[in-house]
Amino acid sequence: MFIEPNLKGGRGSIEVICGSMFSGKTEELIRRLKRVKIANLKLEIFKPAIDVRFDEVNIVSHDTNFIQSTPVESSQTILLLAHDVDVVGIDEAQFFDAEIGNVCEQLALRGIRVIIAGLDMDYTGKPFGQMPNLLAIADYITKLHAICVKCGNIANVSYRKVAGDSQLMLGEKDKYEPRCRICALLKD
Repeated sequence: MFIEPNLKGGRGSIEVICGSMFSGKTEELIRRLKRVKIANLKLEIFKPAIDVRFDEVNIVSHDTNFIQSTPVESSQTILLLAHDVDVVGIDEAQFFDAEIGNVCEQLALRGIRVIIAGLDMDYTGKPFGQMPNLLAIADYITKLHAICVKCGNIANVSYRKVAGDSQLMLGEKDKYEPRCRICALLKD
């Protein structure tokens, strides 16, 4: 699908917020989106329908801050729903399909500011889903870090505490904890 670029007015952009679990990605996304609301800009917010950990509709941070969103099954749905907006917010980008990067590019070409958050690495320390592609096309990148629960240093790994080798396992503190790369190597 070809999108006519917005050559007048606002310039679109792609901002990616990434890091491990418990690093504050969703908190930062919510903070930026609330500022968009204060500025009275038109805003649409999306999350993958699969993510129902805290709420089926709202995006909710670990600190229980929240903002209303629209759950979607595929990234293409975002293009269908994001009309007449200035800003699009997207959470949990790693769970989206292979088209999420193209969707963000098309939105940016329309003159829309896209703010997207997600895990950059899975529990094994490997790039997660489409995040590497999103980082490559981003105009702005914010990498956040948690604190290692073992040693207190900067943590960049979402250490999985339970058995299972599937890359996709939804969970919170019951299944994951932030660790630095050295402590992530230690098996409890």
